[in-house]
Amino acid sequence: MTLPQPTGMRLLPRSPYRLRRRGREQAGGCQLLLFAAFLRGPTGPRLAFPGVQAEERGQAEAIARSTEACLELGVPMIAAIVGEGGSGGAVALAAANRILMFEHAVYSVISPEGCASILWRTSEKAADAAEAMRITAQQLEQLGIVDEVVREPLGGGHRSPAMAISALSQAIEKSLDMLGGQTSHDLRQGRREKFLAMGVL
Repeated sequence: MTLPQPTGMRLLPRSPYRLRRRGREQAGGCQLLLFAAFLRGPTGPRLAFPGVQAEERGQAEAIARSTEACLELGVPMIAAIVGEGGSGGAVALAAANRILMFEHAVYSVISPEGCASILWRTSEKAADAAEAMRITAQQLEQLGIVDEVVREPLGGGHRSPAMAISALSQAIEKSLDMLGGQTSHDLRQGRREKFLAMGVL
């Protein structure tokens, strides 16, 4: 699914809502279905296009609706950040029970270049912005935003895709084992508490 424009971002809530409509969630719990989001950019389109036209077409509202849909999902949701997750779209897609992140990936609501352009009116301060934003996997794990940092092969996942996929698969399986016995209510409540706790010093 390509989500750089508001029209694409509005497609996201359909999947969670379809799960509920089809009766996958039960009164006493939920069947063991998994809703997984894999975040990677910006070699293709960004997860949310940072342009005036997108804002005019309601991108903020589309991102908010996507976040709401993820938070309301009654089955285990796991997000895996496998490249550069640097936009509001990335944040919307990662409103999950468990957030996994490759050790060389980055994750933020805006790119360092975009942040530097806003704060200092020049992208040349991108390195300073990146340090202040704390966007690496290790920093985000310390902050409690990322639940697990997934080790990559020497030189990065692109050096050995099979090894990277295997490591991520094991992390997803472990996360699913942790979430599988929870009811729909518990999954929603845990997700809510997780994100409300972010930013508390």
